[in-house]
Amino acid sequence: MLRYLAKRGITYVFMIFLTTSAGYFLAVSSLKPALLEQERIPRPTPEQVANSMRLKGLDPDLSPWERYVEWLTAIVTRWDWGRSPNGAFINAEFGDRVWISTRLFLASIILTLVIGVALGVYSAARQYKFQDRVITSYSYLAYIVPAPIAYFLVQLGAININETVGERIFFVTGISTPGMEPGWAQFIDMLAHYAVPTVAITLVGWGSYQIAQRQYLLDNVNADFVRTARAKGLTRNQAISRHALRVSFIPVAQSIAFTIPAIFAGGFFAEKIFAWPGVGSWSIDAISLQDVNAATATLAYGSVIFALGAILADFATTLVDPRVRVQ
Repeated sequence: MLRYLAKRGITYVFMIFLTTSAGYFLAVSSLKPALLEQERIPRPTPEQVANSMRLKGLDPDLSPWERYVEWLTAIVTRWDWGRSPNGAFINAEFGDRVWISTRLFLASIILTLVIGVALGVYSAARQYKFQDRVITSYSYLAYIVPAPIAYFLVQLGAININETVGERIFFVTGISTPGMEPGWAQFIDMLAHYAVPTVAITLVGWGSYQIAQRQYLLDNVNADFVRTARAKGLTRNQAISRHALRVSFIPVAQSIAFTIPAIFAGGFFAEKIFAWPGVGSWSIDAISLQDVNAATATLAYGSVIFALGAILADFATTLVDPRVRVQ
C-alpha cells in the first residue's frame, strides 16, 4: 500500500508543477501590475514604475520565460515566492492566511464527511420512510442552492438568534474580538466567531455525500453477496454493515479527491461573506490587484489541496477495497 501511495504522490507532485507553471505563464501574460502603478496619485513616471517593478522581481521588460526562470530559481533555491506590487512578501502573506483558512475548513471537512456518510447510511436503511424523504429532500435542496446564498441565509439566521435572545451569542463576521486577553474568555470568543461559518459550510457540503452514500448502499443491499450473507444467518443490518456498506463506500471514498477542493473553492465565498482574511479572499484580491506572484501561489495551494484530497481518497480506497492492495 505504501508503494502504491508513493507512486501516486510522485504523480501528483509532477501535476502540481505543471499546473503551477502554466498558471504562472497565464498570470504573467494577463496581469499587468505596472498599469496600476501608473494610476497612483501623484502619478509616477514610467521610469519610476519600471524601477519599482524591477526591484520587486516584476520587471515588465523581461520576457515571460525570463521571469519564469527567475521566479522558479528563487523558489527552488530559497523557497522565495516573490513579492506583491505593494512590496509585501508572498511567503509572509501566505503564511498568515493559510492558517486562517485551515482553521475555517478543517472542522467543516471532517463534519461534512462524517455527517454525510452517516446520514446516507441512515436514510438508505429507512428507504422511502419519512426520515429518508426529509433528509434526502434537504440534501437535494442544499445541492442546488448556490453556496453564497446558503452562507448568507445562515448568517441571517445567526443574526435573528442574536436579536431574539437580546444579546450577541454568535459573531457573523471576523475571526476574533480585538483586545481579548488570553485564556478562557478568548477561547469562548473564538468559538463564537468559528461557529457560524463552520455550520454554514457543513450544511452546504454534506448533502452530496448523503445522496451518494444512500444511492450506492441501496444498489448493494439486494446484491447476491448480501443475500448469501443473510442466508448464512446474518440479520439484515449485520449483512449491510459488514458487507454492503464496505462495498458502497468505495466510490464515496474516491469522491473525496474532488469534494475537499470543492469545499475550499466554496470557502472563497465564505471568507468574503464572513470576513475571514484567509487564502480565498486573498486570491480574489490578488487578481483585482494584478498580483502575479500571489495569484500563482494561490493556484499552487489549490493544486496541493487537490493532491492531498486525492491521496486521502487513494488511502481510503486501499482500506476498503482489497483489489487495490493486490495491484
